[in-house]
Amino acid sequence: MQPPLTVIPGPAHPALATQLARELGEPVVGVEVGSFADGEGRVRILTDVHGAHAVIVQPTCPPVNDNLMVLALLTDAAKAAGAVRVTAVVPYFGYARQDRREHAGEPRSAQVAGELLAVVGVDHLITLDIHSPALESALPMPATLLAADELFLPRIAAWGLRDPVIVSPDAGGLKRAQRFATALNAPVAVIAKSRPRPDEAAMLQVLGEVKGRACVVVDDMASTGKTLTGAVESLRRAGSQEVHAVFTHAVMAPGAAERIRTAGFGKLMTTDSVPTQVGPGFEVVPVASLLARAVREVCGAARSETR
Repeated sequence: MQPPLTVIPGPAHPALATQLARELGEPVVGVEVGSFADGEGRVRILTDVHGAHAVIVQPTCPPVNDNLMVLALLTDAAKAAGAVRVTAVVPYFGYARQDRREHAGEPRSAQVAGELLAVVGVDHLITLDIHSPALESALPMPATLLAADELFLPRIAAWGLRDPVIVSPDAGGLKRAQRFATALNAPVAVIAKSRPRPDEAAMLQVLGEVKGRACVVVDDMASTGKTLTGAVESLRRAGSQEVHAVFTHAVMAPGAAERIRTAGFGKLMTTDSVPTQVGPGFEVVPVASLLARAVREVCGAARSETR
């Protein structure tokens, strides 16, 4: 018999947890999350989860360290309370950019985050448009790596762009751009980029024909907004007629939304994978239905394993 589902909302994005629970037709569990005077975190699950399959919703968006630690504490609390399985729904997985050592003396922070979650009892991880898909092989637990393509592609097609070109803002996002281009029957361009310091990008040149065409920049996230604003500047210099942008995670450091909004883009589209107030000019696509389908598939797989 399949254990009942319970949705545990982390403090990072309770609205998403509520939407996911509604999609699944399951209740949201009551939790208390606070801290002691010294900043030490404290959590408590207020509802009985004994014998349940606990689904913890907690993107590790800013403050990344706090949200990651709360996710670990909620997982341990659920297991201690008798949950038979824990699935962590982490649409935005912080530290995923740090999946390899660039210089001597650096950690592999993405793997460290994954190992922390495995140690406390996460049985399965569900995430969306992870920065480095290759990280899946380094995670110590099974993972479902979702892509937001199916959310974005029909909406981009509905824009009715003439002569569109799908643009990756760097070489690392080329596979994503190629998927979009194939689905939309459009060519691909890429912006050759160097990053002299973390969170700072320098645009070099556009590789691909964009002159007189409608460009759609696709990326996994926007943090400072400098990559996207650099992209629109490079594409304008290369002669593009119009530039639009689509990105999955609106992480948005202070000032980033305004920087992007005033950069000269036509259309801007993102998701509600993290709680953010992007303001006017952005279309925000909900992700709860996509996550709910993944949770159902994980539950089905878990049921087969126990037979």
